Amino acid sequence: MNMNQFINMLTRMVARRLLNWGIRRATAPKPGAPRNPQQKSRDKAAREAAKRARQAARITRRLR
Repeated sequence: MNMNQFINMLTRMVARRLLNWGIRRATAPKPGAPRNPQQKSRDKAAREAAKRARQAARITRRLR
């Protein structure tokens, strides 16, 4: 790997992390901001799906 490839790889890594950080920061809910009912129901559905996934993982571990 020559220096040009190494520098390109590092700049891509840094740019990708900064871009992801900016997107997460921009789309994150603001503290104290009121949430509408659609957001609440979506959050509840996501929590329930995660709970079912954990339960399924636990069951499959027992079967092995």
